[in-house]
Amino acid sequence: MPEFIPLISQQEIDGRIKQLGRQISADYADKDLVMMGVLKGAFIFLADLTRQITIDHDIDFIGASSYQGTSSTGQIVFTKQPDLDLENRHIVLVEDIVDTGNTLLKIIDFIKLSHPASVKLCALIDKHERREVNINVDYSCFSLDKGFIIGYGLDYNEKYRNFPAIYDLKP
Repeated sequence: MPEFIPLISQQEIDGRIKQLGRQISADYADKDLVMMGVLKGAFIFLADLTRQITIDHDIDFIGASSYQGTSSTGQIVFTKQPDLDLENRHIVLVEDIVDTGNTLLKIIDFIKLSHPASVKLCALIDKHERREVNINVDYSCFSLDKGFIIGYGLDYNEKYRNFPAIYDLKP
């Protein structure tokens, strides 16, 4: 039976998302903003974040995966492409966790093919333990050094996304 070690409470998450929503609203006040969630993990974070953004914006999704179990396969598979026209629009890519950074670099390169005005990265968790590439996280709720994190959209083999807080999973 796995052990779940509490890391970040639901109240801490809520507080940081409110702050981030205010910051993004100010930064994009006069811009054509698209909040783009990376499926599947970011859907809960994006849903809560978008309700804290006070300016008009569109929402879209992109799907990509490189994980099986607790480790990256190194192969990026796109499971969903954006529906909106992204040309000359400001994209905030919303991700649950930035880990190695490899998947996000490929997603960002893919989005740039649509000629957006800008692409910035927003992550619930900026985790540095296994970072393999230099990637800038423009907005982050929390920074962690290590652990296998689940809850609040983060999964282990598609399980535990529904937990309202964030835990370190110990097998």
